[in-house]
Amino acid sequence: MLSPNRLEASPGIAVAPGRAECGAFPRTAGAAPRLCLPLVLLLLALTPRADSSWWYIGALGARVICDNIPGLVNKQRQLCQRYPDIMQSVGEGAKEWIRECQHQFRHHRWNCSTLDRDHTVFGRVMLRSSREAAFVYAISSAGVVYAITRACSQGDLKVCSCDPLKRGRSKDERGEFDWGGCSDNINYGIRFAKAFVDAKEKKVKDARALMNLHNNRCGRMAVKRFLKLECKCHGVSGSCTLRTCWLAMSDFRKTGDYLRKKYNGAIQVTMNQDGTGFTVANKNFRKPTKTDLVYFENSPDYCVMDKSAGSLGTAGRVCSKASRGTDGCEVMCCGRGYDTTRVTRVTKCECKFHWCCAVRCKECEDTVDVHTCKAPKRAEWLDQT
Repeated sequence: MLSPNRLEASPGIAVAPGRAECGAFPRTAGAAPRLCLPLVLLLLALTPRADSSWWYIGALGARVICDNIPGLVNKQRQLCQRYPDIMQSVGEGAKEWIRECQHQFRHHRWNCSTLDRDHTVFGRVMLRSSREAAFVYAISSAGVVYAITRACSQGDLKVCSCDPLKRGRSKDERGEFDWGGCSDNINYGIRFAKAFVDAKEKKVKDARALMNLHNNRCGRMAVKRFLKLECKCHGVSGSCTLRTCWLAMSDFRKTGDYLRKKYNGAIQVTMNQDGTGFTVANKNFRKPTKTDLVYFENSPDYCVMDKSAGSLGTAGRVCSKASRGTDGCEVMCCGRGYDTTRVTRVTKCECKFHWCCAVRCKECEDTVDVHTCKAPKRAEWLDQT
């Protein structure tokens, strides 16, 4: 059973209390004290892996069978078999963080598209150690924390419940209060997410694995960043002479917005000579902190379909004629131009409430222009496939 203070799953999964998760990476036991730079670069070059991912759990829904999930390493499979109810939560969380990813990038050339019946979920686009990969690893890790923590508080899991440490009295800037209600057990969610999500990266031990571990940690901590104190007042006429309070997670959208800002400010890095951490690729930029997303490689432009890079291109994407941003036709269509189609839409309008108890609406027709990106010229497209 998983206690609130310690993960007790398979041997080697327990998390040492107080151990730093990000920033300084431990050297592999028995490894040479230093790696020459050419070898480090070779390791980085050989990193890409078109592996299946635990992300595919979200596509399985209620049919999560641990032996049938492709891409799980032994430690993940052991956790899956031991805690099937938690895996259901992980699956629901996967759907949620993918939706959030698609919301955050809905106006971007790369829009977090997933591939049907593909065990890698995102295809070859994740092979590149780009800032898009950094964001996906961060928000997927955050999604696991959020889903498990929520399931604990809702009583859906046998192994956890509300935060057992939030008892007795405490105080904030408004004064003293009593812990009550059900505080979200965020620390349990973080511990299980770390054990499950990080297991594959810890098994591989290469440059990309260190990048993924760093970004996974950033995602986990992003959820904790938006814990909020909610209180209920007690006293004469709601005078709030006494307060009962609990900690609650904010809506996942806040985590998504935060990580999208981190994506915009992500820092390009290279491996250090020891092969244990990062140095900035451009000396004019600051060193990454534990809250920064990091990446190794520049992103493709995602303008045209490129199977080798996993780019689906922007042909047929809806764009805004008036916008100067990333959703504008000039940027979205990569200068190829756009087609305009006049579309008639039927919507509810002039709705009125009738006693009792119905709302009746008229149907109104509205004609709008829809702009979609032109496809590239055939010769240009063939060059990328």
